[in-house]
Amino acid sequence: MIRNIPDGLIGRPISRKEDTRLLTGKGRFTDDFNLENQAYAVMVRSPHPHAVIKSIDIETAQKMDGILGVYIGEDCIMDGLSEIPHSPLPKTDNDLKLRARDDKEVFIGPHMLLPCDKVRHVGEAIAMVVADNRYQAMNAAETINIDFEVLQFNLDGLKAANGEASPVWDELPSNTCIDATFGDVLETEKIISTARHVVRAEFYIDRVTGVPIEPRAAIGSFDKETERYTIYAGSGGAVRQKHELAHVLGVLPEKVRVLSYDVGGNFGTRNRVYVEFGLVAWAAKKIGRPVKYISDRSEAFVSDYQGRDLYSKVQLALDENGSFLAMSADNISNVGARAVSFSPLGKGSALISGSYRIPVACVRARAVFTNTIPTQAYRSSGRPEVTYVIEQLIEKAADQVGIDAQKLKEINLISQQEMPYTNPIGLTYDSGDYHKSVNLAKKMAAWDDREKRREISKQKGKLRGIGFANYVESSIGSPVEQAEVYIKPEGIVELVIGTQPSGQGHETSFAQVAADWFGLSLNEVKIIIGDTDIVKIGGGSHSGRSMRMAGTVIVRACDEVIEKGQKLASELLEASISDIEFSNGEFFIKGTDSKISLFEIANNLKKSKNGKFRSSDLDVIKSNEMHTPVVPNGCHICEVELDPETGEVKIVNYVAVDDVGRAINPMIVHGQTHGAIVQGLGQAMLECCVNNLENGQILSGSLLDYGIPRAGDVPHFNVELNEIHSPTNPLGIKAGGEGGTTSAPAVYMSAVFDALKVYDIRELKMPVTPHNIWQTIQNTKKFNV
Repeated sequence: MIRNIPDGLIGRPISRKEDTRLLTGKGRFTDDFNLENQAYAVMVRSPHPHAVIKSIDIETAQKMDGILGVYIGEDCIMDGLSEIPHSPLPKTDNDLKLRARDDKEVFIGPHMLLPCDKVRHVGEAIAMVVADNRYQAMNAAETINIDFEVLQFNLDGLKAANGEASPVWDELPSNTCIDATFGDVLETEKIISTARHVVRAEFYIDRVTGVPIEPRAAIGSFDKETERYTIYAGSGGAVRQKHELAHVLGVLPEKVRVLSYDVGGNFGTRNRVYVEFGLVAWAAKKIGRPVKYISDRSEAFVSDYQGRDLYSKVQLALDENGSFLAMSADNISNVGARAVSFSPLGKGSALISGSYRIPVACVRARAVFTNTIPTQAYRSSGRPEVTYVIEQLIEKAADQVGIDAQKLKEINLISQQEMPYTNPIGLTYDSGDYHKSVNLAKKMAAWDDREKRREISKQKGKLRGIGFANYVESSIGSPVEQAEVYIKPEGIVELVIGTQPSGQGHETSFAQVAADWFGLSLNEVKIIIGDTDIVKIGGGSHSGRSMRMAGTVIVRACDEVIEKGQKLASELLEASISDIEFSNGEFFIKGTDSKISLFEIANNLKKSKNGKFRSSDLDVIKSNEMHTPVVPNGCHICEVELDPETGEVKIVNYVAVDDVGRAINPMIVHGQTHGAIVQGLGQAMLECCVNNLENGQILSGSLLDYGIPRAGDVPHFNVELNEIHSPTNPLGIKAGGEGGTTSAPAVYMSAVFDALKVYDIRELKMPVTPHNIWQTIQNTKKFNV
């Protein structure tokens, strides 16, 4: 009935409603909850990357003070617990259909709560100790003696793909669980074989981990009378976790309640169930008391799902004018010891051509098992990897062809007139003006004056470089979302939604949409999330889906409320429906002063005693299913100053122009962009999961060893929006939480290589630490001498 309201709330940079609560210590994070008479669980974890469990001696632990139970894999089997149903294959209509070689059924590696046969990575939980307090449990865990038969192990995805490693799973001797090809292989090979220019390269994108500010925690309880489990656990989606935990525990979903309120960061690490969530619920039933588990940071480094870890071998064919003709890619994703998610492989493979007009392409997508922690969709799932690959590939092509890299990118950039554009792998880009973003970014970065700044740095003994990168990413996510809208007589709209914020500001942005649609104030809308006894359906928050999916279903639910209210108002005001109009939360008869508000109608329904009206007559539950992807995009420019004597790099300017579709709250979008950029820069500058190659032990097991960017490592970001509304949904939304992560590794590395071009250095592996840069410079000097 209504759409954009002039001077409304949509599009305004409103301060976040939730910040006062969170900044004054009133958040409701998992560890903030404590239940009466609760016990504590501690996990015993594997010190080996691959070993047979021959025996486990728990006798001493069982006899220690305060110990309530010690449990191993055999106990899980005896009680009928099942594996975690991760469902790693993407399932929306527009996802690439990943499959095993020869179209066989994909083997994913079952994820039991505790293993009985083998351990397959360092940090895998083997036993659980439950005690009156955490310290008693930790002391008992130290006494558990496990007899291992240590096996050969492999940490390297490329070795796994090439058949150079022992099988992680006996059921799959090859270690390759996905092997699928997309695009036109024959035409791609034909064009590459005859092209004037062909550039070839290989890239490896390191493994990283999310490091959310709130470590993982869970509390499980069991009610004997109702035979219901309750689990408190921060997550990326309480509804999904409810169904997966019900499967694990062997009960109907209605016998499980998940409470996931405030969540201190996610970045993909919390989107899948962890073994501890099922274990505390099961243990609570066994001992008749609630059981709490808290991960410390060191434990998180050996057990949180990790991200990235992609090898890519690519070719790009060009004609004599620099126009792109064809591209091929061979992508190998190291999914770790078992398949938790193939999303990074699928999402990335669909976007190998990036923002560019490449007529023909093909990609071979493989996923392999290794003796490492399972990988999962980490912020921007698969897109930073392929963006880095295509951007660096084009820069290598520029060197080979003799065309300026930025010019080469620009002449092959997809134009707005070509939208909607279907790339050579089959993914359709819904909308965008990529050239506008480029021009705006160059203006903001004072691109034309870059050589003057380079000369100033040179006079100080420094090297200056400027990097330029375009990006696209795709957002689909779980296709179903539901909104429940309840108009309360006391003057509040209650909105129940199944997404799960972990810092994105949903309480504000969602309220802006509903308040705008009804013409109310922001404080008249209350968002309810995270309790599966209230939230029945919801896809959670991941894949940049929340604002688009939730916004779409919210406005459709609000429209239905207004439609219902119009009929009720016509009855209460004794007027024809056609004479009833709605504005600013009120229904009124055209041309008169006679009116009634939404809340007054709700109050009338509540007081109605003659059966004519029901109190639920204004309630609306609306579901929506959306498989069509949107493609956020943008252009980022990074400028650095590098000290050749130390290898230290200082970012002196960073410009980001992002097309997120309609920005419901630009301030929140900019905040998301800042965080996303820093996370992407972390991958390029500092972050890397490192293992000892001799014994598989994790060397980056604390924040002393795993570097993350700090405020002093980054400049003030200069960010701008280029809002091209998507035609795929009523609000024109794309996504705004992941673009910075997608582009930052590519643009930072581009800037570093530009600074190092005086040494003709074009090969550096991320992360490029000062030592790595300094050592490469020294090696180059020696070679030139």
